[in-house]
Amino acid sequence: MLTPHQAQDRAQDLVARAKAAGADAADAVFAADAAIEISVRLGALEDVGRSESQDLGLRVFVGARSASVSTSDLTPAALSALVERAVAMAREAPEDAWAGLAPEERLMRGAPPLLDLDDVGDAGEDIDPAGLRDLALAAEDAARGVPGVTNSEGGGASASRSVWALATSHGFAGAYAATGYGLSASVLAGTGGGMQRDYAHSSARHRSRLDAPDAIGRQAGERAVARVEPGKLASGPTTVVFDPRVGASLIGHLVGAIGGQAITRRTSFLLDALGTQVFAPGVTIRDDPHRPHGLRSRPFDGEGLPVSPTLIVEAGMLETWLLDSASARQLGLEPTGHAARGVGGGPGVTTSNLYMAAGHLPPATLIADIADGVFVTELIGQGVNGVTGDYSRGAAGFRIVGGRLAGPVAEFTIAGNLRDMYRQMTPANDLEFRYGSNVPTIRIDGMTVAGG
Repeated sequence: MLTPHQAQDRAQDLVARAKAAGADAADAVFAADAAIEISVRLGALEDVGRSESQDLGLRVFVGARSASVSTSDLTPAALSALVERAVAMAREAPEDAWAGLAPEERLMRGAPPLLDLDDVGDAGEDIDPAGLRDLALAAEDAARGVPGVTNSEGGGASASRSVWALATSHGFAGAYAATGYGLSASVLAGTGGGMQRDYAHSSARHRSRLDAPDAIGRQAGERAVARVEPGKLASGPTTVVFDPRVGASLIGHLVGAIGGQAITRRTSFLLDALGTQVFAPGVTIRDDPHRPHGLRSRPFDGEGLPVSPTLIVEAGMLETWLLDSASARQLGLEPTGHAARGVGGGPGVTTSNLYMAAGHLPPATLIADIADGVFVTELIGQGVNGVTGDYSRGAAGFRIVGGRLAGPVAEFTIAGNLRDMYRQMTPANDLEFRYGSNVPTIRIDGMTVAGG
């Protein structure tokens, strides 16, 4: 695989070609990835998959007109044809007063922050498939060893390394590499109609930071056994508590609602909420792109702007939109360093290591006064309306009776409106940084349950 420096050279070369072909401005993205995935089942190797890719994306501007193209054919002749096609397309495109490169004065200058994202380095050492196989086997063995586990969907281990580079015609060039490792197990417990499945997994930038395979396996097995023979819930208003595994989706809906395109298109349920109380006073939400070896850390955004920790919600108050340059121009604001870019198309918006700050109560105390509620460990379906905030999703989990977790329940729906749900949130104190987006256990009063 190319080094970050070589990837940066590729992107800069494509920008130079675009300028020479008549583009007034341009930016280019180079992305390369190599990955291997190992799956095992019932103690035997089931599949080995390996993938490698290299892609270039180019965006050109001719006046207020623009076009984007991409290719995986990196031969000089193919790149020359790509550039000519992009410039010709831009000349025929409609004008867009808001499109353009990021403000030149805002571009990142100097050395990027050291984020410790690459577990390999420029040497590009080969990934050890046998070592991944052994990890997957150990995780599945531990899961199958839990009393009550009756079958297995398998164990899996993966390793990848990617290199990403961005260059612009007005002075930015940068690149970085990142590795990723994953380990998982998924098993079934019970028999017949009462059979249930569950899983556990761990992800990390560095292999040494993965959870131990026996811990992952035991957790998967214990989760599956706990869900056997689920009961039903009665319909009506109730208090819902979200396990951190699924609670992160609640702040994912927030990101969609405060992104620049949703605001400029007026398609957000939080359209007029900037600077107002959106969440309960005990809720604070931050985004930290500089977290060392974070799963979504990055040294600069998709337009070459510097990134920095952002306070999105403080004590329940919505403090900022998330803006790329185009949406910022349309709103008369400044870009926030949250632009995201793939090899195809223009920038969008994303967060990095997004998290809800921990509250003050342990989870046991958080649920201690709930006479009859539900603890949700699985969400099903995508029943969320980003325009109105209406929320309705299938779920499974455990009853809360007399302030304690009781038997498993399944095949029910939880519903509400995100505006109301956000104002009723109470976070516990059990925040852990395990995923790209992280939250503690979350309690929401006043939701509605429809039983099966």
